Amino acid sequence: MNGISMARGTVTPFDGMDVPWLLKLRSETRRDHPFLIWAPFDAPARHWSYSAFHERVGALAAGLVKRGVKPGDAVLIHLDNCVEAMLAWFACVELGALAVTTNTRSAAAEMSYFAEHCRAVAAITQPAYAEMVSAHCRGIRWLAVISHDPGQPETAAVGVGDRFETLFADSADRPRRPVDPFAPCSVQYTSGTTSRPKAVLWTHANALWGAKVNAVHQDLHQHDVHQTYLPLFHTNALAYSMLASLWVGASCVIQPRFSASRFWPVALEHGCTWTSTIPFCMKALLDQEVPRDHKFRLWGTAMSEPMAFAKFGIKIIGWWGMTETITHGIVGDIDQPNTPMSIGRAAPEYTIRITDDDGRPTDVGGTGNLAIKGVPGLSLFAEYFYNAEATRTSFDADGFFLTGDRVTRLENGFIKFGDRTKDMLKVGGENVAASEIEQVIITVPGVRETAVVAKKHPMLDEVPVAFVIAQDGIPRDQLPETVLAACRAGLADFKVPREVRLVDELPRSTLEKVAKAELRKLLD
Repeated sequence: MNGISMARGTVTPFDGMDVPWLLKLRSETRRDHPFLIWAPFDAPARHWSYSAFHERVGALAAGLVKRGVKPGDAVLIHLDNCVEAMLAWFACVELGALAVTTNTRSAAAEMSYFAEHCRAVAAITQPAYAEMVSAHCRGIRWLAVISHDPGQPETAAVGVGDRFETLFADSADRPRRPVDPFAPCSVQYTSGTTSRPKAVLWTHANALWGAKVNAVHQDLHQHDVHQTYLPLFHTNALAYSMLASLWVGASCVIQPRFSASRFWPVALEHGCTWTSTIPFCMKALLDQEVPRDHKFRLWGTAMSEPMAFAKFGIKIIGWWGMTETITHGIVGDIDQPNTPMSIGRAAPEYTIRITDDDGRPTDVGGTGNLAIKGVPGLSLFAEYFYNAEATRTSFDADGFFLTGDRVTRLENGFIKFGDRTKDMLKVGGENVAASEIEQVIITVPGVRETAVVAKKHPMLDEVPVAFVIAQDGIPRDQLPETVLAACRAGLADFKVPREVRLVDELPRSTLEKVAKAELRKLLD
């Protein structure tokens, strides 16, 4: 991991810039303006100005160096939405360590894998997860625990780890290092079509690309207030909301998580003008009265102008993106009409290709495989960390990243999301690989074969359902619960099947592969 090498003489959009440079710039140009506004559920909101946040990041970066964290080291940040999560992310990035954000719904086995795979030297977490992280991330040298579980009152000291507050030192000693926009910056683990999540490595240029381009796509300006409740360990909240707000010098209101009952009061209190959301959240908000005096001018989500949400009276633009693309490769237009239910048009910063399985271009009205071309380390992720084979096979001979998604071409350049690679599910905004669930189920004693498919869900979009063939001579009545118990122990809760169906056989297609389309028909 030595960063990205660019051809000699190449001039990039972020020469002489990195993430610490951007934060320092905003601390000077927007000194007293609120950057982060922490809106907990149990206490009044707290404002962090750009200068105050920059100072605190420097103190934490200096403290991490004193604790032995070096450039290139990986630090796990296993936190729900809170200011401490952002302090930790920026402090790691400033000293040159890798900020590794992990999904807080991950099971113990997943955390063990994350820590071992990225070779984490330390971890920062919260009381609810401290025991689990301590027990299962055994290679770390130390663990720090913040004083509360975000959204809840402060907790009595837990029995493991150091207090997060003890990590801070003097910001005057903040580390200095040469600016290199293509140096490694951060890692996010994302479910793929393999049995293990892949570690998506961003450079500083990737983070800056996300900041700048997301701000352009959203028409963000320094007077905007971005309401953020989606998890900051994901690209959406991290890049679409927080980094984009930083780029223009706007404010970002952080909530511990989505709350339908608290959404509008927080929006009104802080004058929120923008939010990035998902259908799950919008469905929940349909039961809330929409205040007439809100300040929202735009929302961004999975589709443009969905008629079901016209109640809000807010322009809603669609978009499509991945952790690997940092920003939206397809996005709706803010200033022009959009085709309802589309995800928008190809973003001008990328080249989009839609083809059939034989590589032939898809005609208007047809559905094909989506591929996207950009510059690795700049507009596309740098690599899959410690997985050169996965990085290589994710690109075709023409340099297009193979997304695994399928989309439908509409008239006038608009694109509609079609379906996903058959083994991928979308559970409440979370990407889930069916094969990852199957890897757990197949190890359960008494299971001969299994297949996991998506079932439509009115709130979560999709949920996993497992079809299981039992071994001969095995009592069948207890097997579904045994399978579910194994999944709860080995997987994040959103990956656990909502039901287990015992079957005598599975439908087959060519080469004896399971015909999952037929299983989906059974669910319908």
